[in-house]
Amino acid sequence: MLALHHVGYLVDNIPLTARSFEARFGYVAESLIITDPVQTAHVQFLRQPEGGNWIELISPIGNESKLSSSLRKGGGLHHLCYEVTDLPTACEKLRDEQMLMICSPVPAAAFPGRNIAWFMGRDRLLVELLESGPGPLSLINMSKKRS
Repeated sequence: MLALHHVGYLVDNIPLTARSFEARFGYVAESLIITDPVQTAHVQFLRQPEGGNWIELISPIGNESKLSSSLRKGGGLHHLCYEVTDLPTACEKLRDEQMLMICSPVPAAAFPGRNIAWFMGRDRLLVELLESGPGPLSLINMSKKRS
């Protein structure tokens, strides 16, 4: 099962953009700024108080980051992330749908004990798959809070 977990948004200044999202749209920060050396990025997760998923603000770590080129082209919408209960099966499904795996499953800095994988479609859609599991940034945990 694929469930939208977050939308990744590439920015040059996470604190400034977070303040803008808070003022304009009522988002609140649900994480500190997390450094992910594998993804060469700083990230922070925001959510509207009754929202069912997050927005991830992403900023490159320095000029050599994988993300620097995309940010120079304007940044903005970067990827969609789906939380999945069975990561190998979800990976196979996206491969069957002609999506190219650009990063095999690796441990996720923002989601301890969980793995992520990355795919790109011919339409240039970038998709992150996130293994479901416990933790503050978990759809399972979010649904428990609402009950």
